[in-house]
Amino acid sequence: MAGGIRDSGNGDELSENHEINVTPFIDVMLVLLIIFMVAAPLATVDVAVDLPASTATPADRPDEPVYVTLTEDLGLSLGDSTLPRDQFVSALDQQTGGDHETRIFLRADKAVDYGAFMDVMNLLRDAGYLKIALVGLEATSAAQPSDAAPDDEKTQ
Repeated sequence: MAGGIRDSGNGDELSENHEINVTPFIDVMLVLLIIFMVAAPLATVDVAVDLPASTATPADRPDEPVYVTLTEDLGLSLGDSTLPRDQFVSALDQQTGGDHETRIFLRADKAVDYGAFMDVMNLLRDAGYLKIALVGLEATSAAQPSDAAPDDEKTQ
């Protein structure tokens, strides 16, 4: 029994009770449990919405994707040809036919600095190309990404 006084048997002295009274602790925990059980359903957003179905087909990969490659030495390549930065935008416009809705597949060497990569992204954005797909290698658990073949490239 919690909180009881024990008689030591000799009548003059009372022994100390070393038991912890956990009844108030349990009461507080039960009150908190009830509060959280009531408040948790109120915290969730539950809006009933009947979403329409889409009949759109997934976007097909273009027959001839436009690849922009940033090499380790910060050179820009459009497809297989390396171009200086001042001629890059005009060559890109020529290859896409001026269609700024064309998806650009951007590849970069993993040794390229993040700032240099963002400079190329800004160059594409300033030229009006906003649909940019980043290309990387698909990593498997058995092989490291550098061991993968170039035809394992995936866009994200």
